[in-house]
Amino acid sequence: MSHRSWSDRLRAAVAARGRLCVGIDPHPALLEAWELPRSADGLEVFAELCVEAFVGEVAIVKPQVAFFEAYGSAGYAVLERTVSVLRDAGTLVIADAKRGDIGTTMDAYAQAWLEPESPLSSDAVTVSPYLGFDSLNETVERAVRHHRGVFVLARTSNAEGATLQQATTTPGGSVAQSIVDAAVVRNRVDPDTVGLVVGATRDHGLDLSDYTGPILAPGLGAQGATIADLADIFRDCRELVLPNSSRGVLAAGPSVTALRDAATRLRDDIEAGLA
Repeated sequence: MSHRSWSDRLRAAVAARGRLCVGIDPHPALLEAWELPRSADGLEVFAELCVEAFVGEVAIVKPQVAFFEAYGSAGYAVLERTVSVLRDAGTLVIADAKRGDIGTTMDAYAQAWLEPESPLSSDAVTVSPYLGFDSLNETVERAVRHHRGVFVLARTSNAEGATLQQATTTPGGSVAQSIVDAAVVRNRVDPDTVGLVVGATRDHGLDLSDYTGPILAPGLGAQGATIADLADIFRDCRELVLPNSSRGVLAAGPSVTALRDAATRLRDDIEAGLA
């Protein structure tokens, strides 16, 4: 594994292949649309087609862990192979696992996704801070040791998240803003290690003026967000905004050529729209 920092690797990948993050989401409806069986075998073919289409064209790929986990150990074996092939080819992998817990349990999650020897070892992982941001301290430290990143849920793209994330804390300000502020403080020590997940589907209401790290922005395409929305919502922090599209690109499958064309076209449109 490279000993370059996560920040250096992320910025180099974005400079070379753009800001688009493409999801590998083998949703049952997509397996059916691609005429693949709803089984681990179908899952493997789906993942292999995605890898062939995206490697060398996009900087970042984000497997949605739940759709692999649904098939038990066989699904996890497919995920392990997918992550390994992507990373060996130089594509950054964000494992969309959204893990969150305390103590040794959270440390075990961190070991699974961030430890170099783990079969699930990824470049970054999504995590939940809603057991308290400090519950992630050991995870962040592990990420720093191994030149990896974490993306912390702040203001998500789903409507149901608003009640909790926009609630006012005792010191004042929203819960989501407190996550942003904690990330700002942590990144002063290790720049870009703590990324944020901020949905692109609505005005996030966050003050991001002091935040300079990466922002994973789900919601582009199938969830309704447009590139114009990205340019407006993230107008003051576009450099490391990583728009995520999953279904919007995957709808072009199962043709590898069509998948590649959909990804590269969207990648180029994002770069033009965020210039």
